[in-house]
Amino acid sequence: MKVLKILLVVLIAIAGTVGWRWFQYVSNTVSPYDEVGIALNSRMPGPINKWGCDKLHAQFDSAPPPYGCQAGNGRQWR
Repeated sequence: MKVLKILLVVLIAIAGTVGWRWFQYVSNTVSPYDEVGIALNSRMPGPINKWGCDKLHAQFDSAPPPYGCQAGNGRQWR
């Protein structure tokens, strides 16, 4: 039982760290081309990925979209 509790705490810590890092990426104002952020956002489930891409698009409207937010020929935001 104690091992299960430790495993649960570790999983929650990892999920919190990954979630926080993803949120920092989509709410940044410096650049939409952070490699770790792009990797995290492209692997998020559909609605979460769309929200992140919409937030990035609002902040970086004139920049080409990062991987995971591309549509069509790769030069258009989804």
